[in-house]
Order: sequence, then C-alpha cells, then structure tokens
Amino acid sequence: MEEELTRGERAEQYFREGYNCAQAVVLSFSDVLGCDEKELLRIASSFGGGIGRLREVCGAFSGAVIVLGLLSGYDTPETGKVKADHYARIQTLAKLFEEANGGSIVCRELLHLDRRRDDPSPSKRNGEFYKKRPCPEIIRNSADVLDRFLKDEKIIE
Repeated sequence: MEEELTRGERAEQYFREGYNCAQAVVLSFSDVLGCDEKELLRIASSFGGGIGRLREVCGAFSGAVIVLGLLSGYDTPETGKVKADHYARIQTLAKLFEEANGGSIVCRELLHLDRRRDDPSPSKRNGEFYKKRPCPEIIRNSADVLDRFLKDEKIIE
C-alpha cells in the first residue's frame, strides 16, 4: 500500500511540476476547498514570487491565506468581531509561518535578496535553481503549518 503524501509534500511536488509557490500551496488543499482547480490556480496565479515577482509577501504564505479565507473567511461587510477574529487567525498563521521559515513572511527576506522588484520573467527551474533557493522547503513548510493550524482550529479534520 502506497503511503499518502503530506500536504507539504504535495505542495512541494506541485511546485516542482512548475506551479508557482502560491498555486502549489492552494492546490495541495483543493480536496477540502470544494472549488474548481482551474479557478483556484487562477486565483493564486498572481501571488507567486512575492506577488508577481515583486518580492513582497511570500507566495507560499499568500497561498495559505487564500486557503484560510476560502475555508473560514467572511462574506459580508464586516467591521467587528467576525473580521477581527479572522484577522487574528491570519496573524497567528503568520507567526507560525515565520517560526517555520526563518522569521519572515516577506519573499525577498526569505531569499536574502536586496531588491524589492524583480524581473517579471520566472526563473528557470533547473538543478541550479533548486540548489540555491529555499522555495521548495518553504512551500512544504507552509502547507504543513497550515494543515496543522486548520486541524488545531477544527476548520478541517
């Protein structure tokens, strides 16, 4: 019997197939989201590379936030407790992400880059890319952290 992959392992696998960091995390939760995978991929497509390679908020964290919003977000004009509770969950998730990934949710800080914006062309995914980038590990960590968080919060089983 084949052992089932963790969400983190699935997310890393999707990334290695060519999906961006946000897409990889979101896709690893597609079984519990109840949404069309193509729509999920389009929603997450802009968040790779720290949002369109701007090197801002890490795409793996953005993907986790997309999943959290789809599973437990609000859908009415909120200004009170519902919004505050949701934002508190996001902030807790950010802290957990930072603890697992070097103390930041910012792409350029995680990649040790000194520039904010980057060439919009994606890097070639080859052996050299995977040797020098922590992205596969960050993506794996992000999906696993999110999975534990969602289970601890009883948002998923």
